[in-house]
Amino acid sequence: MKKTIYIFSSGELKRKGNTLYFETEENKKYIPVEDVGEIMIFGEVDFNKKFLEFISVKEIILHYFNYNGYYMGSFYPREHLNSGYMILKQAEHYTDEQKRIELARRFVTGAGKNIRQVLKYYNNRDCDLEDGLSKIEELCSSIPTMQDISPLMALEGNMREQYYKCFDNICKNPDFVFEERSRRPPRNYMNTLISFGNVLMYTIVLSEIYKTHLDPRIGYLHATNFRRFTLNLDVAEIFKPIIIDRLIFSLIRKKMITKKDFDKNTEGILLKDKGKQTFIQQLDEKLKTTIKHRDIGREVSYRRLIRLELYKLAKHLMGEKEYEPFVANW
Repeated sequence: MKKTIYIFSSGELKRKGNTLYFETEENKKYIPVEDVGEIMIFGEVDFNKKFLEFISVKEIILHYFNYNGYYMGSFYPREHLNSGYMILKQAEHYTDEQKRIELARRFVTGAGKNIRQVLKYYNNRDCDLEDGLSKIEELCSSIPTMQDISPLMALEGNMREQYYKCFDNICKNPDFVFEERSRRPPRNYMNTLISFGNVLMYTIVLSEIYKTHLDPRIGYLHATNFRRFTLNLDVAEIFKPIIIDRLIFSLIRKKMITKKDFDKNTEGILLKDKGKQTFIQQLDEKLKTTIKHRDIGREVSYRRLIRLELYKLAKHLMGEKEYEPFVANW
């Protein structure tokens, strides 16, 4: 599997011969281009058109984030797997209201069931989450009755709200109380971790979409409008609880990230570079971790799991097999 390269330093990234080369004031490093699947840039990095042409040929996506860790954009190379047929099928399922709401309900169902699994996991250990579990169950039971996107999104929002209220019981750390969801800027440490993790999840799913025939611009739960990408937001809903949220709980419970890893300024509360690096290092390990997939009967990594979800969606759009979202059983 190709690697994700994370760059926190400032320097110049360029093509050198037939490989990639990153130079800072202190270091010079060659990066074997055939091993790279995507590059995520957090530092101040210069590059030129020749470099962009090279990574485009090599089908490498480049994502960049600002100083505060917010996603700013992607260099999305010319789509090498683009398919007019698939775009038509995606559009058909978007413009047909019944087909769209059916897919949107399945994304929310997948998110809800994975939220329930996460809560069950911690409820069976040292956390009392019965109240949260029953509220999530009740909300999940209403998903099939939703006939429009707006109430479905409102229900999904309620589900997340109830879920987030359980975080304090799971983390048991007064430095990381949830309080309420706040974004841009996050107003406490927990919200900063949630926002940072979610942004990474969206970009990872985007990279995986690029390796399929699907077009990331056409989503179903999230409206396709002037936003560049929406399908990655839909699919990420399914994986955020079992990848990002579990990672956050682990980082806090093991004290791998503490309040010393944050900065407070006019932009809100932000992760320092060391905190970002710890988060990303653990996320990278998580994505490489393999699990036994009950449907295909073999070990797959979490990253591969995301790709398989996209293949299932493509089959649904082509009328081959109805899409059922992935639900963890651990």
